Amino acid sequence: MSSAATNIHELGTADGWHGVISPDGPFPPETGRYHLYIGLFCPFAHRANLVRHIKGLTDFIDVSIVKPYPKGDEKGWPGWRFPGSADEYPRATVDKLFGSEYLHEVYFRADKEYKGRYSVPLLWDKKTGTIVNNESAELLRWLPTAFNSLLDEEHAKIDLYPEALRAQIDSISDWMQRDLNTGVYKAGFANSQQEYDKNVIAPFAALNKVEELIASNSGPYVLGKTLTELDIRLYATVVRFDTVYVQHFKCNIGTIRHNYPVINNWLKNLYWNVPAFRDTTDFLHIKENYTKSHYDINPKAITPMGPFPDVEEGVEEDFNKLKPGGVKLPAVLDY
Repeated sequence: MSSAATNIHELGTADGWHGVISPDGPFPPETGRYHLYIGLFCPFAHRANLVRHIKGLTDFIDVSIVKPYPKGDEKGWPGWRFPGSADEYPRATVDKLFGSEYLHEVYFRADKEYKGRYSVPLLWDKKTGTIVNNESAELLRWLPTAFNSLLDEEHAKIDLYPEALRAQIDSISDWMQRDLNTGVYKAGFANSQQEYDKNVIAPFAALNKVEELIASNSGPYVLGKTLTELDIRLYATVVRFDTVYVQHFKCNIGTIRHNYPVINNWLKNLYWNVPAFRDTTDFLHIKENYTKSHYDINPKAITPMGPFPDVEEGVEEDFNKLKPGGVKLPAVLDY
């Protein structure tokens, strides 16, 4: 590891990396300098990859994609694995930088005493030989503007965190992250009936709120006519909801396609009409990750065939024609 990398990050951390690409910092924007490690299964890595596509950064930042399983033991060791060859698992790739077998090897290249989790996404700087950032929420916030000085006008003007909407975005992100994005995991990984009964309520209360929010703003995005980071946060969870969370995480009080017509239409519009969303979504990776790496939840590792189709077709362009739905379970309404 270079001395520059050592100064950027103190050895032996469990906290991770929190660098930022900016013109006046140690990580300036440059074409081809940075490499993104992702899993197509992971909703948090999905966020970073969505930004990469929406902002036209696919030629600026290349990617390596880990396999969706196995995950490792209960402590996460040895963690996510790269395929041995490009055709071992569809759309997974070898480690294009180092030829690593496991993602943890990349972490140890930056910090041989690293004590944290070997998670995706991970953004690597080829020039200084270290990790820039491995925190998805931080990447979602600053990556959309990091390369604006190098982008064409069309992509540079895309603003996922516009000044006029920041207060709304911050307020909604707070409860969306707590009750929905991570809420499904709190229900899915519950260790008792009591814990599950408590935790399964919040995701549906959040979905009820999102249903009304999109309807009140008349779509096609969460805040109306402007695509923001809220759409990225929400999409990464909602596109997995009927496919995985309903059956695997027992979040079956309702489904997106049956109980939430406005959210379902919002989802269909993004998936079928905004290429970045469909291009970054892989249902094989998503389904096989959850069902074949959570042995305590699904010990036989059988992956359900449905639902079919993955995302329904037929988008209603006028959101005002849709009658908002929701789950009417009293505990959800009281949350």
